[in-house]
Amino acid sequence: MRSSTAMRKISTLTLSLLLLAGIAVAEEAKKPLSPPAHVDAKLNSKKITIDYSAPSMRGRKIMGELVPYGKVWRTGANAATTLVTEGDLMIGTVHVPAGTYTLYTLPGEKEWTLIINKETGQWGTKYDESKDLGRTKLAVKKLDKPVETFNVALVPVNPNQATLTLTWENTQATARVLAH
Repeated sequence: MRSSTAMRKISTLTLSLLLLAGIAVAEEAKKPLSPPAHVDAKLNSKKITIDYSAPSMRGRKIMGELVPYGKVWRTGANAATTLVTEGDLMIGTVHVPAGTYTLYTLPGEKEWTLIINKETGQWGTKYDESKDLGRTKLAVKKLDKPVETFNVALVPVNPNQATLTLTWENTQATARVLAH
């Protein structure tokens, strides 16, 4: 009788461990390859936020291949990248009234264009040019060291100005952001 009780305890323990291991593997599998990311800043006491998904290189060639030159890119992964501003802005040469927008880019080998689009809430690959608020050129530079994960930053310059910075792989694209 003692041996059957011991066997039941061992069987129960083994099944419990297998169940826990299965749950751990399932939880790991749920992590998105391009996790959500968020950046915010205050300009002229008004909040600016950008929500995007941050893809990683994972051994792939990015610029010119995964992100093709000359084609509109969702500027991240998954759902469209969203810009929300509480105050009016100038992003590059585009006047952006307070509100919610989608950011796309048109990458090139030597020149990028930032597209500020009035349509919001769509999947990232659904782009409608007729809804563009405006476009502005981005300054582009090559990086010495590759950046594994796509990053969007709003780098403060002064209380009324920041630099919008898009960085991935061997490329950094920037635009001046001014509060009105």
